[in-house]
Amino acid sequence: MPPKRDAEEAALDNNNDTQKEASSLNKFGLPKKKFYRQRAHANPFSDHQLDVPLHPHHKDWAAHFPAYADELKSRTKGVEMADVGCGFGGLIVSLAPRFPNTLMLGMEIRPQVTQYVHDRITGLRNLAEKGETEMPAKLESQADGKGGYQNASVIRANAMKFLPNFFEKGQLKKIFFLFPDPHFKARKHKARIITQTLLSEYAYVLAPNAMLFNITDVPDLFSWMQMHLEKHPLFERIPDEELSEEDQVALSCVKSETEEGKKVTRNGGGRQWATWRRIPDPVI
Repeated sequence: MPPKRDAEEAALDNNNDTQKEASSLNKFGLPKKKFYRQRAHANPFSDHQLDVPLHPHHKDWAAHFPAYADELKSRTKGVEMADVGCGFGGLIVSLAPRFPNTLMLGMEIRPQVTQYVHDRITGLRNLAEKGETEMPAKLESQADGKGGYQNASVIRANAMKFLPNFFEKGQLKKIFFLFPDPHFKARKHKARIITQTLLSEYAYVLAPNAMLFNITDVPDLFSWMQMHLEKHPLFERIPDEELSEEDQVALSCVKSETEEGKKVTRNGGGRQWATWRRIPDPVI
């Protein structure tokens, strides 16, 4: 084939790739969910070939939070909120502008969903930096004055196996478990995100008096989570009316801003939630 023909076909392929990439974004430059097809759940016990640091010190967070690179390098700032099984990122992008000085991370095991959240945050950052006047008022109100959404990121990770590889002891101030996989069959209950063993790991990465939020539309799962949290010596339930103003804001996002929560509301389903305080370690 003549070289000119090769060049023409290469240019056409590049143009098609560009058009395909552009078509996966809406008019505001945000990703369209339909281009990120993924199974509803993933097996947490499978080998997912993940990039896992040997120690939290080995993780380079500057790529996730470039606006805070210097503070991250000097270790004067770190991630303080984690949404475990973040899904399509609804909670993270709603919390980010409400807590603009807090670094927060979505953790998701499914690759396509992780990519969607990454592209969503990138799009929101770009919109905020450009000061786009065409973006919806809801998005405009969420963009903070520091560039918008620079404090939010996502990572593909299996939190059930490797959470302490990413966070140091007592690092997190808030952790979220929203609409987790219910694993209905009894033989699958060991794969549920809340168990006595896992709660001890969550307590390890949570600071004293930090908060754990959970919500589900499955009554059996809610009872399961409540049973295990009540049995664990390092957690106590805090009634909604006793939450601090900051935690009330977080709980409001938990109940209304996730994609799964909105779907449950549209379908007329019920939801159950609870907030738990990490009790300080006993003095020995």
